[in-house]
Amino acid sequence: MNRFIVSEMAKRGIEGIAASHGDIIYALFKTPRLTMADISRRINKDKSTVTALVDKLVRLGYVTKERDVEDTRVVYVALTDKGKELQPIFESVSKELLDLFYLGISEKEKENLLHILKKIYDNF
Repeated sequence: MNRFIVSEMAKRGIEGIAASHGDIIYALFKTPRLTMADISRRINKDKSTVTALVDKLVRLGYVTKERDVEDTRVVYVALTDKGKELQPIFESVSKELLDLFYLGISEKEKENLLHILKKIYDNF
């Protein structure tokens, strides 16, 4: 999956973004401004990993970081305009990946699979 995503992003002129970067960007599509701690929880990565990933996204121009004015230990991350432009690309690549994933699977089989996965998830 990672190779597919990286390859499809490259076809669209987007280089340097790995799946873990995509997790951060996707979280910011849902919530436009998050703390580093929020991102860490949402993508299930430790804070040092998130810091390295976010720093690369800053260098690539997709996100900005700013410290909270009242508590300078808190760092907020937000998408730049360049980062926001990734949303239709992400949606397109995601759809293509799902189409491949479900190739040869009927709608009923998809429903059954999702139902079973939800039951498994709910048991945890």
